[in-house]
Amino acid sequence: MANYRIAWLPGDGTGRDVSEAVRIVLDAIALDAEYIPGDIGWEFWCTEGDPLPQRTLDLLRSTDCAFFGAITSKPKDKAEAELVPGLQGKGLSYRSPIVRMRQELDLYICLRPAQAFPGNPLNYREDIDLVVFRENTEGMYVGVEYHPVPEAFYAVPGMSKIPRDAAISMRAVTPQGAERIVRAAFEYARSHGRRKVTAVHKANVLRQTDGLFLGEARQVAAEYPEIEFDHANIDAMAMWLLKNPDRYDVIVTTNLFGDIISDLCAQMVGGLGFGYSGNIGVDYGVFEPTHGSAPKYAGLYKVNPIAAIMAAMLMMDWLGEEEKAQRVKDAVAAIVAEGQVRTYDIGGDDTTLEMAEAIAAKL
Repeated sequence: MANYRIAWLPGDGTGRDVSEAVRIVLDAIALDAEYIPGDIGWEFWCTEGDPLPQRTLDLLRSTDCAFFGAITSKPKDKAEAELVPGLQGKGLSYRSPIVRMRQELDLYICLRPAQAFPGNPLNYREDIDLVVFRENTEGMYVGVEYHPVPEAFYAVPGMSKIPRDAAISMRAVTPQGAERIVRAAFEYARSHGRRKVTAVHKANVLRQTDGLFLGEARQVAAEYPEIEFDHANIDAMAMWLLKNPDRYDVIVTTNLFGDIISDLCAQMVGGLGFGYSGNIGVDYGVFEPTHGSAPKYAGLYKVNPIAAIMAAMLMMDWLGEEEKAQRVKDAVAAIVAEGQVRTYDIGGDDTTLEMAEAIAAKL
């Protein structure tokens, strides 16, 4: 019997292409795992009205972790759903499968490293080495939205200026949610020899929600006196990250701000082909490249698989296979540094699978 049971969720479009590339590397590194396919994405929304069927959630709960490729996250509303053959009249709207996975499995940590590989022509700077901790279950992504505004809301002070045909989203930050994501960032900093944690917020305007987040961050920081702590408003942080990325190390923030700032960090080290993450809870993790499904490239084996391969590296590290994870990371670094194999995004014409085979050969 294999050591690990891994739910395998290629998803849609180029998610399938890069997942195939990841298997080349995982097989080369001889990870002792059983890969169990799961249904997720656009195809199942079209045929069943659910892009994350219950059988897939059951699979996740019966495995050690999951690898997730990419999905096509549309349509956006019921009107668009009416245009899909087989779904007319069903009144269905699309709910993001990855957001559901995070909430259903309480994967409260979104861990997104952003480290520059020397030799990557897309690097903003080659000394960038950042880690973003994004709270993954609360904030603006709790999914509580209204259009039009319910009459009961007008009992709340300040609502009189909001017209009834407006749309409203609710933002939720709990003390428990804020405390545990900040603590995860500090624990990571301590265990990985990191020097500093920066909390990112907008407490000067969002005084209640981000004020609570910042207050919890300050309390947690006091328990880690050996690690430097500072904080910054999200708008200022976007500016300072571009100006002085070397001043930052571990960044911790709320859900929406983390979604934005982690993409900024990914772009500084090469963009979509190099962005990856782990969605991690107490005893389960879902690991993914952060790019979308890029339907126009589906099946062409054109896109860069490094993000997906690095997501698998993060998965192995989380499973306790640190030596194998480091070997994969070193192999990726060697291929990027040599510059002999490059996909289109980094100025070459090698295919998705050729890049994976070159990395596997380095192992």
